[in-house]
Amino acid sequence: MNNTTSATSHDNNINRAVIAPIAKKIPHEMSIHNDTRIDDYYWMRDDSRTDPEIIAHLNAENSYTDAVMAHTKGLQKTLFDELKGRIVKDDNTVPVKQGSYYYSSEVSGDNEYPISVRATDFAGTNKQVLLDLNQLASEHDYYDVSSLSISLNENLLAYGEDTISRRIYTIKIKDLTTGQYLADEITGTSGSVAWQNDNQAFYYIHKDPQTLLGYQVYRHRLGTPQADDQLIFEESDQTFYTSIGKSKDNSLIYIWHSSTETSAVSVIDANDANAQAISFLDREVGLEYSISKLDNWFYILTNYKAVNFRLMKVATADIGNKDHWQDVIPAQEGAMLEDYEIFNDYLVYQQRENGLTRVTVRDLHTQQQQQLQFNDEAFTLYLYGNKEIDTDKLRLYYSSMTTPGTHYDFNLNDGSKVVLKQTQILGDFDASNYRSERIMVPARDGKLVPVSLVYRKDCFKKDGTNPLYQYGYGSYGAIIDPSFSSTRLSLLDRGFVYAIAHIRGSEMLGRPWYDDGKKLTKQNTFNDFIDVTRSLVEQGYGAKDKIFAVGGSAGGLLMGAIINQAPELYCGVAAHVPFVDIVTTMLDESIPLTTNEYDEWGNPNNKEYYDYMLSYSPYDNIAAHDYPHLLVTTGLHDSQVQYFEPMKWVAKLRDVKTNDNRLLFKVDMEAGHGGASGRFKALHEDALEYAFFIDLLTEQK
Repeated sequence: MNNTTSATSHDNNINRAVIAPIAKKIPHEMSIHNDTRIDDYYWMRDDSRTDPEIIAHLNAENSYTDAVMAHTKGLQKTLFDELKGRIVKDDNTVPVKQGSYYYSSEVSGDNEYPISVRATDFAGTNKQVLLDLNQLASEHDYYDVSSLSISLNENLLAYGEDTISRRIYTIKIKDLTTGQYLADEITGTSGSVAWQNDNQAFYYIHKDPQTLLGYQVYRHRLGTPQADDQLIFEESDQTFYTSIGKSKDNSLIYIWHSSTETSAVSVIDANDANAQAISFLDREVGLEYSISKLDNWFYILTNYKAVNFRLMKVATADIGNKDHWQDVIPAQEGAMLEDYEIFNDYLVYQQRENGLTRVTVRDLHTQQQQQLQFNDEAFTLYLYGNKEIDTDKLRLYYSSMTTPGTHYDFNLNDGSKVVLKQTQILGDFDASNYRSERIMVPARDGKLVPVSLVYRKDCFKKDGTNPLYQYGYGSYGAIIDPSFSSTRLSLLDRGFVYAIAHIRGSEMLGRPWYDDGKKLTKQNTFNDFIDVTRSLVEQGYGAKDKIFAVGGSAGGLLMGAIINQAPELYCGVAAHVPFVDIVTTMLDESIPLTTNEYDEWGNPNNKEYYDYMLSYSPYDNIAAHDYPHLLVTTGLHDSQVQYFEPMKWVAKLRDVKTNDNRLLFKVDMEAGHGGASGRFKALHEDALEYAFFIDLLTEQK
């Protein structure tokens, strides 16, 4: 039986001749806790992604979306040209010093991918091409390279290559003195590499091909078969992620062990060819920490007796015993310690208070401090590229919703800062035409939710007539800081107000803000987003019939929840790679990354969590009522949210919803969770979403 059987669609108000694919139903019973659910579309799961019937249905969905949106092709092209036209074709990243070289990447012309280079100075003298990703990607529909790793003698380059978009990488080694590749190719990895200091071996992480968890750390000696690699560490707890790194002084390899609520570190002597991993401190449930080494001290960022984290230190001789930990930056109520960098003479630390970031520099000898100053009401600020330990310069990135990304070098000695680069926006962009605001919106329980807003001043009236684009995420503690987007200008210049709702489930207001939006408090995330929408309409920021909501991945779960709980608020919704079948997925440990998520969502094998998750699960709560216009996107090879979640969700929505609003499903048959690879290809996805919303506004006129 072919599942693409045609039937008149509920959502063909554009062209009645266009027929939506209607999926067949095969009831599948799932029982637990004396509760039975019937999933009519469970059959859509195919881990091999080769079932002809499923591929045919996905292709039919793409054809339907193309047909329904055919009348917007001109608009999509206009939008794509706008988006691409603002991007400098010949550009480069700001060089970062590591060892004897300055590393950067360059893009040129219409090339989709960068060229990785290094030079002997910041100005680019004696430039050497490391990798030309355009050449490497030329025979692939999808191409991605993991971070580059240089051996200590600076002659060997290791990197991971993914040509499917499942985030499983094959490590390759290039000899930078000859330009030739070594015979060594390590398959089935996370893509990360940490070199041993003899330049003859490196450490990497092997992934489970089914769950996609990186759980084994191996040491590979050059010139030997992968089968002979030595297992150094194996993670037995499937709720933990494993990653690797190296200390700034190159003396240690770090193995990071992290779950949602617990983290730990093991260390390996990078100078010992036969070294084994040593635990820095035995794991303790609920204890989180990370470390950096400076001489004979380890600095420790931790939540030990500190909800919003503190910085401590311990002598090398006393590792393994936190009774010897000493305060460096004590816990501060209401201020979350987010990040730090340690140098020979300075400590730099980043805190967030009331949702705003501040960076402080401390002289380790005098203990004197200075704070970096910036002007915007709300902004993004983070430290990056600080790979040298013996330096008096701090690299940082700054942006706001009206200020393009700006790269600084801050002089730690005298407090001066130099602008290295500000992203150039081509066309007629003028920052003075736009205004950004930060407001606090009361949620239904009285908590104040931060909201970042930006609009074009000559298009904004604050009288309830502007279309409003509201974005949200609200999971994993992830903070969506207010930053600049050149693509967003195409909306602002057409009168849209753009809003980021910093809802619970993020750490915008510290760790308690995150804790109050996960597991058994997850409903707060959805309530916050809905309450922000209502408040923005009441305050005149958006027209009640022109509200558009957008979210991806866990933000797609947010979209699924709000259209079940408050569908009347939204004209259109875009859900990208949406995590919408949460109960079924979290009950299936064979699905990639499921076990790592228990501390975020809860384990539904426990009835309390099962009942709670079932109460908001987007897929399970689809009901016979009117839904907003919907654009759903996914990638066939998505490793984070499997393609069949949105596929099932769309099929069930199309069967149950009661109105004629559009329901479109766009599937990238080559891409995964991050969408299309390449700097211009992804703009087509933005153009489609924007055209979808703008077209809905056109229909209202």
